[in-house]
Amino acid sequence: MTSLDGRVVIITGAGRGLGREHALFMANEGARLVVNDRGSDNDGSGDDATPADEVAAEARALGGQAVANADDVADWDGAKRMVDQAIEVFGGLDVVVNNAGILRDRYLVTMTEDEFDAVVNVHLKGHFAPTRHAAAYWRDEHKAGRAAPRNLVHTSSTSGLFANPGQTNYGAAKSGIATMSQIAAKELGRYGVVSNCIAPGARTRLTLATPGLEDIMTPPDAGFDNWDPANVAPLVAYLSTPDCPFSGETFYIKGGVVKRVTSWEMADRIETVGAWTVDELREAMQPMTLQPPVDADMN
Repeated sequence: MTSLDGRVVIITGAGRGLGREHALFMANEGARLVVNDRGSDNDGSGDDATPADEVAAEARALGGQAVANADDVADWDGAKRMVDQAIEVFGGLDVVVNNAGILRDRYLVTMTEDEFDAVVNVHLKGHFAPTRHAAAYWRDEHKAGRAAPRNLVHTSSTSGLFANPGQTNYGAAKSGIATMSQIAAKELGRYGVVSNCIAPGARTRLTLATPGLEDIMTPPDAGFDNWDPANVAPLVAYLSTPDCPFSGETFYIKGGVVKRVTSWEMADRIETVGAWTVDELREAMQPMTLQPPVDADMN
């Protein structure tokens, strides 16, 4: 048996890049796939069902079972159709891998309302809507006595976890996704659902659109390619297995490196009896200004 033998998996944004690699790897691992991709450009404009159709065909050529879906992940009814399609075609749903996203990078002082709303909509709501409909189905299945291990895998980013200038919209959405994953883990555990998050470092259409990254991510002439998006797929598959022991975690992955990311945590503390004055805070908090900057260590 393979690690995902017979598991029914929805993968959003699976027509290119990371999502495509997830789909092909998971097809080889025995998963039955709903390959979702609206086929839009980097900025979310346009739509084309071809990428989803092509990846579904590639998965079938590998011997897997796969159907295409071109619904908009951020559309409430579209996300419901996606879940219903998995149930109707394959008889159930075991895993949702939320991966779809777009970019509209700009510095805060020049970012437009539409640029902010569009990115947050696709990333954050586009994670929430499929998750919500899948979770409702899993809750009903659990209550009907058909309990089974189910998995959510969400896609955050170091831009959200460690704050990248020029990406207020994208970073805010990606940070929100990591928190949403933790909340889902706490709420849905009673129904046998685990929820985890990845922050991948890989060469994709979106990362190559970021100034300076194309040179950094150029494939080597020989040897292991650290930025190959295919390197991320095994972790996504592992987090989708029925015996996955993790829930509420976020993992950074690049090449052969996997790191667990710690969440927000309390640090320095000062305390007084009653309320502070401004002058007292100015003196008591002075040592905090001397703390070294955080090193995210993305190597």
